[in-house]
Formats: sequence, structure tokens, C-alpha cells
Amino acid sequence: MSDHGLGALLVLLIVSGYLVSSAESTDYSEVLPDSFPSAPAEPLPEFQLEPEDGFIVKNRPVQLRCRASPATQIYFKCNGEWVNQNDHVTRESLDQLTGLVVREVDISVSRTQVEELFGLEDFWCQCVAWSSAGTTKSSRAYVRIAYLRKNFEQEPLGREVRLEQEVLLQCRPPEGMPPAEVDWLKNEDTIDPAQDSNFLMTIDHDLIIKQARLSDTANYTCVARNQVAKRRSSTATLIVYVSGGWSSWSEWSECNARCGRGWQRRTRSCTNPAPLNGGAFCEGPPFQRVTCTTLCPMDGGWTEWAKWSACGTECTHWRSRECQAPPPRNGGRHCIGSMMDSKNCTEGLCTRNKKVSIEQTSHPLDPGMGVAVYSGLVGALLLCVVLVLCVGVLAYRRSCRHLHGDITDSSSALTATFNYKPPRQDNPHLLHPSAPPDLTATAGTFRGPLFSLQQGANDPHHKIPMTTSPLLDPLPNLKIKVYNSSTVSSLELPAGGHGDPEILSLKHVGMGGTLESTISRDRLDLGRDGHSGHPHSGHPHSGHQTLPREPGHSTSATLGNLGGRLTIPNTGVSLLVPPGAIAQGKFYEMYLLINKWEKTTLPSEGSQTVLTPVVSCGPSGMLLSHPVVLTLPHCAQLDTPTPDWTLTLKTQTHQGAWEEVLTLGEESLSSPCYLQLEEANCHVVMEQLGTYCLVGQSCPPQPACKRLQLALFAPRAPCLSLDYSLRIYCTQDSPHAMKEVLELERSLGGVLLEEPKPLLFKDSYHNLRLSIHDIPHSHWRSKLLAKYQEIPFYHIWSGSQQPLYCTFSLERGSLAVSQLTCKICVRQVEGEGQIFQLHTDIQETLAPCSPLPSGGGGLPSSQVGSYAFRLPTSIRQKICASLDAPSARGCDWRMLAHSLGFDRYLNYFATKPSPTGVLLDLWEASHQGDADLVSLAAALEEMGKSEVLVVMTMDGDC
Repeated sequence: MSDHGLGALLVLLIVSGYLVSSAESTDYSEVLPDSFPSAPAEPLPEFQLEPEDGFIVKNRPVQLRCRASPATQIYFKCNGEWVNQNDHVTRESLDQLTGLVVREVDISVSRTQVEELFGLEDFWCQCVAWSSAGTTKSSRAYVRIAYLRKNFEQEPLGREVRLEQEVLLQCRPPEGMPPAEVDWLKNEDTIDPAQDSNFLMTIDHDLIIKQARLSDTANYTCVARNQVAKRRSSTATLIVYVSGGWSSWSEWSECNARCGRGWQRRTRSCTNPAPLNGGAFCEGPPFQRVTCTTLCPMDGGWTEWAKWSACGTECTHWRSRECQAPPPRNGGRHCIGSMMDSKNCTEGLCTRNKKVSIEQTSHPLDPGMGVAVYSGLVGALLLCVVLVLCVGVLAYRRSCRHLHGDITDSSSALTATFNYKPPRQDNPHLLHPSAPPDLTATAGTFRGPLFSLQQGANDPHHKIPMTTSPLLDPLPNLKIKVYNSSTVSSLELPAGGHGDPEILSLKHVGMGGTLESTISRDRLDLGRDGHSGHPHSGHPHSGHQTLPREPGHSTSATLGNLGGRLTIPNTGVSLLVPPGAIAQGKFYEMYLLINKWEKTTLPSEGSQTVLTPVVSCGPSGMLLSHPVVLTLPHCAQLDTPTPDWTLTLKTQTHQGAWEEVLTLGEESLSSPCYLQLEEANCHVVMEQLGTYCLVGQSCPPQPACKRLQLALFAPRAPCLSLDYSLRIYCTQDSPHAMKEVLELERSLGGVLLEEPKPLLFKDSYHNLRLSIHDIPHSHWRSKLLAKYQEIPFYHIWSGSQQPLYCTFSLERGSLAVSQLTCKICVRQVEGEGQIFQLHTDIQETLAPCSPLPSGGGGLPSSQVGSYAFRLPTSIRQKICASLDAPSARGCDWRMLAHSLGFDRYLNYFATKPSPTGVLLDLWEASHQGDADLVSLAAALEEMGKSEVLVVMTMDGDC
């Protein structure tokens, strides 16, 4: 029998019902051929509707349907076996456009059929359609039993968080088929992150509240649902609390004693802000009381009457007295009565109303006596005129003689160009009294802003500019030419500051009057470790001098009595050496160095953390006449209302051990230095150079926080392979740390993708967790086997200056993939976090994003002499003279310290010869780069120092 005949016979048997049920029949899959011959004109069946996947919910069967045209027969095959003919529901129609037969078949799949299936593969069914041209098979449709477990794998937990803190509520839905979809409810209202950007739902179904608000105090519920059921987690109550903060102190009350010792009181309230939702109440007293002494009022008293005056023309004489025995003080009453007393001095012989007395009428004046009187008056007048003329001539000659030694051409002074003239013969600063040089010809000329050349004996080297230009504009090259009959010596002082007149001393040598320039320096013999030996007085150091050099991490300069400033660019580290700190005539090669992390031991012990770079300044053996100021950037978070830190300054000995120098808040009169703490910097006022570092530890009960920076880097060059990597660095929030990371990545060919993000890292012993999300899995694959990476808590809290980072290795599906979008989440477990949104083209050269200023925009690495200070020396001296002396009203250096915010421990300044000078040095250091005399002038104006303001207005740029 032919194949065609066999196929027709089998079809006939199926249609006639001769085939029994599938449980009792033979497997016809081996008998039926894959295709049946048909007339060539009829095409193969084409499915218009294929069966779709389905889920059996409870006991409801799943309906599977398929439609094909042209089709002689359509049958379902489930799990490789033919479905019984009786289980098929067939409908047949005719396509009006093509005239072909369209056949549609339905079957039902029950829960029992699915449960009876044994094996690893799910229950599946497939349609097979016949036509005269052959057979066509549809795609498989899978039938699964839907379910949803009752218990959540992880439910959200209630928390109490402070205002603006980031909150993470975790939820893991129950296991189910199909997988459950998760929604979050806030007080039974569905949260939609598209409408409120403060909410974020992760791919793991966690809810993140970026900044907790008071309105976020609510009950949160995680809801999981699929086709079978809906499950609700237990409710998590989130309470956003606000800890109380003190308001500003009120003004001090009046002293309660009108005379003598009493009390003054000031108050504050816990309303800035007021505690809410169980937040902590303000710590500390709501009032302060100090003793006060009110000077007792003293009434004034009259002195004795003076003697009577001579009898006047009006027949009276006078006497006076003063209210000075004692004078009225402290609000006492003035003397009662008259200061003058008069009476008639002729015993009534004349009165003030008569023109001529009785004696005058009886005894007329002798004409000769009148001529003598008038002659005497004229002579006295002429004598006064002569005396006035003499005084004027002397004053004029004195003024001309003084100006003769400074400026000779008024026109050149008006055009800001003038000639230097030699000093007078009696000037003690004359180079050689016996042979004054002839400088009447055009000597060295100076062009620049007009300066007043009148100087005091104690201020021979500083000139205050009288123009509106900045006080410390760099001077152009100054040339001084000294002419002599036998030799000519020319000295050039460069504008860089090394040509200071104090550095050069001119000596007369030999009979010919030759002038030579000698430089007297005191240098220190520096060893390999940067420590110094004993200075050699009066002689320059012989041989090559070795100073510590770290490119980009060190600086050095030769400084003398005029002082200067050393600054390491882009690190925030600087050393201010004020005028007078180095003895007159001494010069030192000073240096400033940031120690590499691999070359030093950590100063932290136990739970302490390093907050600043380890900085060495030297030479460490030099003697200082006045304190210097070392500025270090720190990463301690200080904006909390309660003190969370115990801060300690440490120094390193020559043997490499670390010793405590000072603990903030525990200063005493024996403390060797003063520590001024600001939001991002600390200033150390000290008199001993060496290696220093600031460390800290948490002050119970609150844990302290460090400021960190997170930086995301990627390869700068276009990616030519399938592999691609991203690096996340975690460093301390300081310019030096970020500079080190940028230098490291520059050597590795990496580029910063966006500005670094801040992160507060809490002393909670929790690690830093990094994870990557939302990778387009159709094009990219992460090589990370775990869900996240972690940096141990101690590695970060120890404060090691070594850069810490994690790498995320990715692999793209093909070289044609160029776009990469993903999210990188960095957070401390149970703490703060940040999210990087990345969208980049890996086949382009990435442009760098540098958070540091350009090379030309930073401060110079070293400034020598007056160029290093914002406050001119003359103004500084007058401020010190005005404020150093104690004042009964307190309007002295102590009030200046209070106005500038340097009054944490006044006893340190009180032990210095000039407390005001140390305060001004600290002001210079804390206002580096933005020092404005207006802020200092405002403090002086508040103190009522009008005479100093007049000086600053006339001499300064205020």
C-alpha cells in the first residue's frame, strides 16, 4: 500500500472513532508520518493563532487554542503524546479572500494532568496541522500550576531615623509562580516613585527614602501579588525625629549689683529646632551665669579756691575752682555750685557801669606815660612776628631737608616714577660716611605704584602703597646702581622675593672704596630623614644641602626675619612664618612635606582614626622667636550640635614613635601649641617644627562621622575588547587625597567620569557595600559572582592614606555594543549611601572631569617677605600697639579674639609677648587666598577702635 493510501486510511480511522483513548491506544507518533502527500497546488498549513503559556489557578483548567489555514486536520500533542480526538473542540470556516479552509481547535488542560507529569520539564502542548502539502508544527505552550507562598522571605522593619537621613526598608516577597510583583504602601496609599522623587525602589524590591522628611513618618507595608493571591507583610513604622538644637545666646543681663560684685546671666532655648517625635533634647545648660564687678559711683568734689586775679578794668577780680577733688567717676554726680567767683576790688569806689572812676577825674593821665605804653605794645607785636617767621623757616628747612633724601622730582612722583637720592651725611644708615657716593646723576629708577618713602627707624624695609592698587602687588625688578670713583657695583633684586634688602648687606672693602655684596645665611645640616642638626652661625653651609623632595607633595624656600608662607598646591597644606619668627640676620632653608602613606607609620591607636595628612615641616631643630601656623585639611564632620569627636594632635619623634601633643578642650598653661578648628581645616599655632597629624575618636554616646569622597573612574581610551571595567575609589574628603587618586588613575589611563560624591561614614563597625544594578542584560554581563562587594570598616576608619577602591568587571555581548547604562550604589551598611547614574559610550575617548583647579589658578608654592601677608606691617604694628595693653572695659585683644572666633582658650595668647600679633597671624592663616581687610576692619569697628580704622583707611586697601 502506498504512503498516500496509508495516510488516508489512518485519517479515516481517527474521524470514524476507531481510535480508542490515549491510555489504551498505541502510540501513533510512530505510525503517523511527519507529512502527508497532497496536491502540489495546496500550500502548507500556516498558523494564524498559536497556543500561549498559561497558569492553572486553583482547579480552573487552562484553555489552549490554535488556528491554521489551509488545514485538513489539526491535533494537539502534549509532552510528546497525541491528545485524544474526543478532547478536541474543532471549528471550521472558509476564508472569504483566499477560499482556503480555516480550522480552529481548542483543548482543556486540567490540574490533574499537570500534576501527573513526572520529570524535570514543565507540561507543554503543541499543535500539528495537516494539508495535502504536508504538516506544520506550532511553538510549544507551557502550562504551570500558579501559587504564592504565605510567608515573606524578609519583611520590612520599623526604624527611628533623624531628619534628612537616608532610609532603606528591605522586602523579599514570598516564593511564587509566576514571580510576585511588589508594591509599597504608605499608610495604605500606594507609593509611586514617578510622582515623588524622594522614593526609590530597587530591583530587589527594597524601598529607599533619599532624605527622610517629617511627612515620611508613617506605616509602610510591602504587598506581593500574582495571579493566585496577594500577600501583605507586617507593617513597619518609620518615625522621623528631630533632635533639639540650642538657639543663640541672649545678650548678657545687667549686673544685678549696682556697686561691687554681682552676677550676669544669659539664656538660650531648645527651639532651633525644637525636638520632635522623640528626638533628643538639647544637651547642656539653658543658662549661663558669670560674675561681674560694677564700679561704685563716686561724686565729684571741689578743689580749694585759687587766688584772686588782678583788679580788672571793670573794677572786679576773679577766682576759680575745679571739680577734681575727686573728679566724678562711674556715673557719680558732678559738683554742685559755680566754678567762678567775682567781687568788686575797689571797695565800692567804682562800679562796672561808670566809664571813668573818681580817681581818674581828679588825677588825669600823664601824656608821657601814654606814649610809653603804646611804644611797648608795638615792640611786643614786632617781636611776635619775628618769632613766627623764624619758626616757619626752621619748619620749612626741616621739611625740605627730609624730602631731599627721598624724592627730588615732584613731576616724577606724580607719574609714579622717582629717583633715589643718597641719605644725609648724618644718617646712621649711610654706606660709608667718609666717601658718600655721587648719586646726583640719574641713578636706579623705580617704576610702579607710588610709595611713601618716609619710614620710621624701626621700619626701614616696608613701604605702604598710596594708590588704589592691591596692597601686596608684586614689585617689578628693582635695580640699584652705586657709583664710586674707582669701581661700580650693580645689584639687582628680583621680584620673586629673594632680593629683599634684609638679605643683602653692602660692605666697604679696602682703600679703593669697592663695594661687594655678601649674603649671610644660617643653614641647618639636614639628614636623609629631614631632621636638622645644630645651626652654624655666621657661615654659609658648605657642600650640597639635601632637602626632602616629593614632586607635587613638598615645597621649600629660604626665609629670614621678614617671614613668608609655604604652600603645597592643591592639597590645602600650608605653613605661615610670621615676621619676626626668625631672628634678625638668620636665614633658613625651610621645607613643607606631605609624607607618603607607605613611608610612615599610622599615628592612630585602638579606635582612633587619622583625620589629616601626616605633614613634616622643618628644619625641626631651628629656634623660633614667635609661633608659626601650620594649616592642615581634615575630614571630621563637625556640624552636629553635640561634640561627637575627641580630637588629639600628635607629633612623631626622631625614633619614629608618635606622642600626644594636645587634646582639644584639655589645654592648660603648659600646652605647647594652640589648635583652631574650622569646618574643613585645622590651624596649629606652634613654636616647634616637626611631623604632625590630627587623629580623633568617637565621644560617647554619639558615634562620630568622617567625610569621605567617592570617585568613579573608567578607561579613557576607546574599548577594543569585550571586557570593560569600572573603578570606585573611597578616599578621605581632602584635596590631598583626591589629588593622589587622580595621579594614580592618570598613570593607569583612567578618567574621572563625574564630580566626586560626598559620603558620611559613621563609626558603627559596619562595612562599606558597593553593588551594580540595572545592567542591560541583553548586551552586558557582570563578572561579579556575588551580589555586592564590601570594603572592611577598619580599612576605612583607620585613615590609611592608601587609596581604597573596588573594581566592577563587565563583559559585553559583542564588539558592536558601545552604550553602557547602569547604576552603582555605594552605602555603609545601616548608614548613608550614594548612587552613581552611569551612561557612557565606551568606544569614544572620554573627556576628563577634574575637581582640582588648574595649575595657574592655585596659590604659589612659596611667598617670601611682605608678599606673603595680606596685612601690611605698619598696620599690623599699630593694631598690636592699640590692643596688646589690657583695657578695663575689655576692649583689647581679648575682644578681638572673640570677634574673630579665636577665643576657645585665651590663656595661650595671654602668655605671648604680643597676643594681638599671634591672633593676626592666625587670621592670616585662616583666610589664606581670600583674606579681606574689610572683615578685620568690621571687627575693629565693632570694638570701637576708630583710631585704628583711620590708619587702615589711609594706609591699607580697606
